[in-house]
Amino acid sequence: MKANIHPHYRTVVFHDTSANEYFKVGSTIKTEREIELDGVTYPYVTIDVSSASHPFYTGRQKTLSTEGSAARFRQRYAGFMNVKRG
Repeated sequence: MKANIHPHYRTVVFHDTSANEYFKVGSTIKTEREIELDGVTYPYVTIDVSSASHPFYTGRQKTLSTEGSAARFRQRYAGFMNVKRG
């Protein structure tokens, strides 16, 4: 195996700024910033969205009722759909 071709794998702290949550994850991301967490200094990266703040994972996702939308469409254009052409 060739030497010095693989990125350096280490524990990195990711900070979700929207939820103010910190995650320690193994990564090869390059960063010059550092943070001290639990008495240990780690490389530090800020992120906007993570599982702590994304609506899909938090359960705050809006769901649209397709049945209601289809029913409103049929009701609105019922007269046009029943017209025979030809």
